[in-house]
Amino acid sequence: MADIIQLLPDHVANQIAAGEVVQRPASVVKELIENAIDAGATEIKLVIKDAGKTLVQVVDNGVGMTDTDARLCFERHATSKIKKAEDLFLLNTKGFRGEALASIAAIAHVELNTRQQEAEVGVQIKIEGGKVTCQEPSVAPKGTSLLVKNLFFNIPARRNFLKSDAVELRHIIDEFHRVALAHPNVHFDFYSNGTELFNLPVANIRQRIVSIFGGKTNEKLVPVNEETEVVNVSGFVGKPEFAKKSRGEQFFFVNNRFIKSPYLHHAIMAAFEGLLKDGMQPGYFLFLDVDSATIDINIHPTKTEIKFDDEHTLYAILRSAVKHSLGQFNVAPVLDFDSDTNLDTPYDYKNKKVAMPTIEVDANFNPFKEETEEKAPKKESFKGGSGSYGFKKEKQPSWESLYVGLNTNDDEVVTTEGFSSVEFESEEVTGKLFEDEDIQLSKATTFQLQKKYVVTTIKSGMVIIDQTRAHQRVLYEQYLKDITINEGVSQQLLFPLELHFGKVEMSLLQTLKERLEGTGFAFETMEEDTVVINGIPMHVTESEVAIILEQLITDFGDDIPDSGFTQTDMLAKTLCKTLAVRGGEVLSVAEQENLVNNLFACTEPTMSPFNKPAFITMSAGDIEKKFM
Repeated sequence: MADIIQLLPDHVANQIAAGEVVQRPASVVKELIENAIDAGATEIKLVIKDAGKTLVQVVDNGVGMTDTDARLCFERHATSKIKKAEDLFLLNTKGFRGEALASIAAIAHVELNTRQQEAEVGVQIKIEGGKVTCQEPSVAPKGTSLLVKNLFFNIPARRNFLKSDAVELRHIIDEFHRVALAHPNVHFDFYSNGTELFNLPVANIRQRIVSIFGGKTNEKLVPVNEETEVVNVSGFVGKPEFAKKSRGEQFFFVNNRFIKSPYLHHAIMAAFEGLLKDGMQPGYFLFLDVDSATIDINIHPTKTEIKFDDEHTLYAILRSAVKHSLGQFNVAPVLDFDSDTNLDTPYDYKNKKVAMPTIEVDANFNPFKEETEEKAPKKESFKGGSGSYGFKKEKQPSWESLYVGLNTNDDEVVTTEGFSSVEFESEEVTGKLFEDEDIQLSKATTFQLQKKYVVTTIKSGMVIIDQTRAHQRVLYEQYLKDITINEGVSQQLLFPLELHFGKVEMSLLQTLKERLEGTGFAFETMEEDTVVINGIPMHVTESEVAIILEQLITDFGDDIPDSGFTQTDMLAKTLCKTLAVRGGEVLSVAEQENLVNNLFACTEPTMSPFNKPAFITMSAGDIEKKFM
């Protein structure tokens, strides 16, 4: 039998490696920006086109490369950070695998221009699908410029799995945030399709956070600072009242490298215990500085997961540090048994001088003298002996005076000046608006069970309706109709509502703006990080608007469908899920009957929008069997 095992060609091996390193355009952005930071750049410019599918360019002012290094950097397992195996556990830089550029060059058209400070000319290298097509001297500024064009041009199957431009752009922005937050001493510029998205000058950590997530973020931050022998913790956490349902603004950095750690996230949630509503997520930007020998970051291709030597100690320190900061800045409630807040001087009276109280006495007041009707009422006076105030009120006519001159005989004619005659209509009822049978039928035929179910009768038995799922179905079909025909009813606000979001959330809301207007939302402006709303759908309160938009951002966080119908469907589901009545809410009889009537008027009343049964039926036979 012939041998069947053979070595893979280099270009095939590179494409396989690219599947691990380059998952989408955001992976390219991450690798190139981290290489620029490792090169000592203080200014980095990121330019993308069509969400990175057509072009990703990173320009830096780092140290640059020689001709040999420029050619060698595209070879597999070529790196300047590792000399021996022990170096894997002593890393303080970003990239180190030596496969990033080789993998990118295998699946795209790459152009590299680089020059060192002391060199008179630089070098230009062009690679297509892993093959070098050009290498020649070039005139270039100090630093490196690397262009990646037509990503996955030779792997169409991978290209077909990419999401829409809006989704891919959001992933790129996420990677950009992670690197920009970890390096506030670097000036970043970010351009997408010719439009500037971010211009981040050199700043401190707090200023960098505010520059990325908007000016309103500054008031949400609580500083955290704790130094121990195991770890130094610094950064900020968000105040509990600004918690969101989405987990967007949550960042852990270990030695200035972004990581994902559910275990450390649980420590933060434990510190916020009792301060957050169910389902809400706090924001945090925490930097952990640990000994490089106590962590292992070579366990995942994207290097976003690491292992710690002593996770339990780290958990306890992090939880304690966050909890201490929340208490220190009076965010968390504190019990102080040594002081009584009731004895504190009010703020308005802190610097005022003490004034002696004065007593005014009416010398002419005689409590034993009866007042006549002609005299004016006495002013307020002080009675020294009993410590009470004496007041004299005018005598008011008694209630009997209202009936003076009014005869009890309804048929008698009352004559007054200006009227010839006034006749009183007889109060005798001559007919009935409803017959007795109609009154019997109009009595309530529904009742609420355990504040969760609505029970009503039918000819064959009874129907038990889940009030939440039924209302979701009613609202879903209503919003689906409003968005489709663009006839949502809007109620205008007396004072416009102003909300603030990050640039990622704003781009999502811009995409959904037209369909939101179909439901009844009216947007006055939608600029930078501010949304001004002057109209909201019927049956929606102002307090629910922020909840609805945050729920939309959460639901559309992973993907924005290209299909307009799918977008409409997801939007209607989000609205009905947010606005439907909950279990535990008491419904009046009229509300119960209205819910039942609207449910059975729906196109698909049996199921909720999330494919769960909205009601069940019990026939008379089923009930009789229970008594057998």
